[in-house]
Amino acid sequence: MRRHKLIFSLLISLIAFNVQAQKKKYVRVFHEFYDEKPLHFGFLFGFGSSNFNLSTRTELPTGTYLYSPRNFGFQIGGLANYAINPHWEVKSGVNIALYDRQLSLDAGTGGGTSAVPEVLTRESTWLEIPALIKYRSIRRKNHRVYMIGGLKFGIEANVKKKSSALTTNTADLSLEYGVGLEQFFQFFKFTPEIRFSHGLVNMYSPPGRTGTLWYTNVNNLKTHTVSLIINFE
Repeated sequence: MRRHKLIFSLLISLIAFNVQAQKKKYVRVFHEFYDEKPLHFGFLFGFGSSNFNLSTRTELPTGTYLYSPRNFGFQIGGLANYAINPHWEVKSGVNIALYDRQLSLDAGTGGGTSAVPEVLTRESTWLEIPALIKYRSIRRKNHRVYMIGGLKFGIEANVKKKSSALTTNTADLSLEYGVGLEQFFQFFKFTPEIRFSHGLVNMYSPPGRTGTLWYTNVNNLKTHTVSLIINFE
């Protein structure tokens, strides 16, 4: 009887072990030795919105609003990552970015509801060089998450000439930070990332012409951008 109980117990244990093993599906690990090579190169695409954070020298008249609406931005570029250790990585590269930033003076009820607000626009191409530090979590099979932060230097390379062009400085320094996910596939690593950028430099430049007297009331213009960046390595 004791032998039967022992056999029955072993049988139940084997069945339970088999059921548990079936629940754990096999997952192929891609680029298993990826981290053994410290230096990696790739490219990126970025989409987002950009505007100015602003302040004025004096208060505007009642019912008048000066604001910077959000507009579409795009960037493309190459990147280089150097791993210091399994968790810390330095990230840089060269990006080409297109931004369309505006200032709008609305003498109506605010928020762009006036029939014809006066708008100044600066549509330009930027050359950007980020210097970022990246902290990565432990890799779980084919994915891991990370945080990133640092600085980005930008210089304006080209401005689209318009009669209503906004005059600003042509160099910028931004604080950058964000979060992302590394996903390993058979032939590449796919990394979507949300990144926030806050300008540290006052971009205000006095207008070189009359007719925009309200613009001379601006005291501070700093860039602000929110981006979805797709990295491929």
